[in-house]
Amino acid sequence: MKKYILLIVLLLSGYCTQAQYVASTPAPGARPLGKNFFGGLTGRDSLGVTRVWFYSLTLPGYSQLYNRDYWKVPVLYGGVGGLAYAGYRNNMNFLDTGNKQFKTNRDLCYIGAGLVYWGALLDGLASYKTPKRYLPQRTTIYSVLLPGLGQFNNGDYWKIPIVYLGIIFGVYLVDYNTSQYLRFRDAYNAVVGGLPDEFNGRFTAENLQYYRDSFHRDRDYAVLYLGIFYALNIIDANVFSHLKAFDVSDNLSLKMRPVIMYDDMLASRSSMPAFGMSLNMTIK
Repeated sequence: MKKYILLIVLLLSGYCTQAQYVASTPAPGARPLGKNFFGGLTGRDSLGVTRVWFYSLTLPGYSQLYNRDYWKVPVLYGGVGGLAYAGYRNNMNFLDTGNKQFKTNRDLCYIGAGLVYWGALLDGLASYKTPKRYLPQRTTIYSVLLPGLGQFNNGDYWKIPIVYLGIIFGVYLVDYNTSQYLRFRDAYNAVVGGLPDEFNGRFTAENLQYYRDSFHRDRDYAVLYLGIFYALNIIDANVFSHLKAFDVSDNLSLKMRPVIMYDDMLASRSSMPAFGMSLNMTIK
């Protein structure tokens, strides 16, 4: 168990340090950002999956162009553009007539356009070509876009129900505490204003204020819990994707043997060889 914890700590610290170094120090011979952008489209530059995904955020369809899936680009823009235009038309009809059906259609069209864009981001990640079976950057972005997808990519299927149970519980806490906060807020405002409230005077203004503040605080805690759980889902996917490249079994071996160190192995450059012991730890 200690070995697992040590590996996770080392991986996290090394990953963060490497990311900070890469972000602050350009690689030798690195091309400027704009040239990488166009070089990836022309095939002159090979881009990492994180950069391809970032470019896809700013230019929808970039990952499809980079992956040479050209036929998907008109599907993407046709889907997003068509649904967005349909949403705009329904919104104009709703403003003119006040018919709530147009409002519902508008919302569904806008949601559909967002889902097409979201699906294009996932498709760009899934179609990214690499010889590696596990790519931690891709797995991490999977869990950013869809919680549990990174665990699915790692083969940790048993974690997916835990991820969604935790998220559903967090959403329930946020919804419940928000609804109760709104109830007691409206009741408190009514009592202070001298108006009847839904509790028919069973609570004083002080009681209503106490419950209002309590549910408001609990709602904030629920949002914090949901954010932390979502972040843990991402961290778990990233860490265990790195661990897939390591053998973390308990079969360790430590070998100690005598060695003779010659001049090219010694800092003193002595003409006489030196004798010592060598320790070799092997993780099988």
